[in-house]
Amino acid sequence: MDYSYIPVILISFVILLYSYFTRTFNYWKSKNVKGPTPVVFFGNLLESTLRRKNVGVVFKEMYDAFPEEKVIGIYRMTTPCLLLRDLDVIKHIMIKDFDSFVDRGVEFSKSGLGMNLFHADGDTWRVLRNRFTPIFTSGKLKNMLYLMIGRGDIFVNHIKDICNKQPTELEAHSLVQKYTLATISACAFGIDLDSFTPENLKALETVDKLIFTSSYAIELDYMYPGILKKLNSSLFPKKVTDFFDGLVKTVVKLRDGMPTNRKDFMDLLLELRQQDQITGPKKQENEKEKIVELSESLIAAQAFVFYAAGYETSATTMSFLLYELAKNPDVQNKAIEEIDATLRKYNGEITYEMLNELKYLENVVAETLRKYPLVEPLQRNAVRDYKIPGTEVTVKKDQTVLISPFGIHNDEKYYTNPEKFDPERFNPENSKNRHPCAYLPFGVGPRNCIGMRFAKLQSHVCIAKLLSNFRVVPSKKTMDKMQFDPKRPIMGPHNGVHLTFVPRSI
Repeated sequence: MDYSYIPVILISFVILLYSYFTRTFNYWKSKNVKGPTPVVFFGNLLESTLRRKNVGVVFKEMYDAFPEEKVIGIYRMTTPCLLLRDLDVIKHIMIKDFDSFVDRGVEFSKSGLGMNLFHADGDTWRVLRNRFTPIFTSGKLKNMLYLMIGRGDIFVNHIKDICNKQPTELEAHSLVQKYTLATISACAFGIDLDSFTPENLKALETVDKLIFTSSYAIELDYMYPGILKKLNSSLFPKKVTDFFDGLVKTVVKLRDGMPTNRKDFMDLLLELRQQDQITGPKKQENEKEKIVELSESLIAAQAFVFYAAGYETSATTMSFLLYELAKNPDVQNKAIEEIDATLRKYNGEITYEMLNELKYLENVVAETLRKYPLVEPLQRNAVRDYKIPGTEVTVKKDQTVLISPFGIHNDEKYYTNPEKFDPERFNPENSKNRHPCAYLPFGVGPRNCIGMRFAKLQSHVCIAKLLSNFRVVPSKKTMDKMQFDPKRPIMGPHNGVHLTFVPRSI
């Protein structure tokens, strides 16, 4: 039998594959848009796809490589996208011309949690955002504060039990997750985790692994935008959907299907559940009314996004904050002095007004989010063709534009000596002239993070409680420089944040 033709077939197959997976790679070059050289199949995401680098680090490297460009042409796998560097361009897209970029561009099965507020398409998002915004008014947050304080007390007592009056090395990230899990459970769902039992901790670990371990579904969607929605597939495993379906059913059963006087997130969902559908505001009189049908999938999707965002992002931010306090004892001392003095003023009681007076702590949180913005990259999809102001570049309908907060926050043009942890950057006199798009930890514009005020309050309570009782100092395992987990979809610490907790003598 003649096998001489086999090498020819194999070579032809390889050439065909190569041609297919590089077919788009002249797109930006043909439009005179500069950018990094793509790699076959992976585009510019080789390191993040192979889980060798966190995706935020990959985007920062691309941002840093073209300091003179307003926009950079990149490829997520084989899909051409645009990375925005110029702050005025970002302001146009995220704020001034928001209606041209209302979609995030990550859609998947509605029955697989795809109707959540973060990932929903623009029309659905408008309706949901309008209904959920009232949860985060000052009055509602004040009503939730006692729940946060109670969980803060349990959290501090838990650490005291571990330390038993002696300095003890602890892993801060998993430690603070216990507090944020308890607060989001209480404030959003009325579920009281009144102790950190093995059962509760096992539930925390399970949820964390299911939601915050990157799957390759996102790279598939990069390669073929919209395929997850077409296949009725999800970014998350079925266990995640089942978990939040079960959580909603449990809470509904506990409340007999009716709103209570807690006025929390689940109460709002139960109020909405009594309607067949909800509508959003019209921008123009002749505009067609936006309608979203209420379903169990929609309610579970909102439960998922509030739970996941409220628990993990705050825990990660606080673990970074404690790391920086340990590495910068002068900053820690100043924060402790402010907390102690303000507590004395309020007779040792944490109140909403007391927390609002912790201006230096607020700066510390802001600087933490400047240095570690967590969600990377931000993205928007064009709903129509759009010419980038000040350039000759046109974003085509359904193309994605991306923004690297990590790149911007560490750019010398906007923050002198960006590696330095300096809360004074956020004093009013230092920040008053800063470009509104130079600070993006919660996004910017109409589709910014709805839970921003809740996250800040939750963090301030925890840190105030913690620093009232402990100092944090580096341990033998403390990293000299923060490393980011390449397997997590947000910028989380790699192998945890190990610090020594030293009980204070007051």
